[in-house]
Amino acid sequence: MADDDRLVSPEPADDREDSVEKSLRPQTLAQYIGQAPIKHELRVYIQAAKQREESLDHVLLYGPPGLGKTTLALVIANEMGVQIRTTSGPAIEKPGDLVALLNELQPGDILFIDEIHRLPKVVEEMLYSAMEDFYIDIVVGQGPTAHPVHFPLPPFTLIGATTRAGLLSAPLRDRFGIVEHMAYYDADDLEDIVVRSAEIFQTPIAPAGAKAIALRSRGTPRIANRLLKRIRDFAEVSPDHDTIDPVIVDHALTLLRVDSAGLDPIDIKLLTTMIDYYNGGPVGLNTLAANIGEETETVAAMYEPYLLQRGFLKRTAQGRVVTPAGYEHLGRPYPQQN
Repeated sequence: MADDDRLVSPEPADDREDSVEKSLRPQTLAQYIGQAPIKHELRVYIQAAKQREESLDHVLLYGPPGLGKTTLALVIANEMGVQIRTTSGPAIEKPGDLVALLNELQPGDILFIDEIHRLPKVVEEMLYSAMEDFYIDIVVGQGPTAHPVHFPLPPFTLIGATTRAGLLSAPLRDRFGIVEHMAYYDADDLEDIVVRSAEIFQTPIAPAGAKAIALRSRGTPRIANRLLKRIRDFAEVSPDHDTIDPVIVDHALTLLRVDSAGLDPIDIKLLTTMIDYYNGGPVGLNTLAANIGEETETVAAMYEPYLLQRGFLKRTAQGRVVTPAGYEHLGRPYPQQN
């Protein structure tokens, strides 16, 4: 099963689904569900910046994919009453690409860079002076006619988002005045998100049905919305259900191979491979990725975080280890330790 085909993948599956995701996005901090500590802090920072008539300090948002980093950046722009330009680290291949983006900004505007840890080094270094002193130095011409040009910039806010904060260089990380960690959502917040999305879809849903979806959404709003859309399909064609309730949720997700904890076949394969071939671990990340046929970065960024958060997996100095909770979830006996 490819990453893009995973029902519980936090990445958008295609342009059509991505457009639906955008329709579900809140526009203000009041509409934004979850991440209460971050919202509280941002309200203070935004209000203070507006009172001083200054641009907001640079913001770094980090955490697992699918938790609403892009949505929060758009909300910040709405709350500040400014325009936002969005791009991603891999899309900025050379300094000229960054200059073109910065040149379009008006005072106070926001530049949002997703996957900022993937910026080329030469582009990252150009960002240092842009973020700190609002200027960049560029070289115009070639050979003997080449000469530096000091290019002033309007005060702007850079919002960077990353799933791999540890890959950011210290000089770049230190230039963000506001650093926020996006945590997995609890079931109550996810239930509220599912109810709100169902209202937007005009889909009847029972409170217990919303709770059942929330409990199997891996703590991730994007996954909750995707599960809701697929379960809605089953409910609409079922002669016995015109409302999403726990029965149709369990029926749909069983057919879609999403278990009671939100684990899909790849998650199960990861855990069972460790148990069947390595006695539960420890197993090195590279070895584990090779065994399940995935890239090392994919395992580290997409699969591990939720398994760690649920306590099914733990990291040790020797490698990854399946926990007693992981064995119990799979219905496997935990091996006796000597």
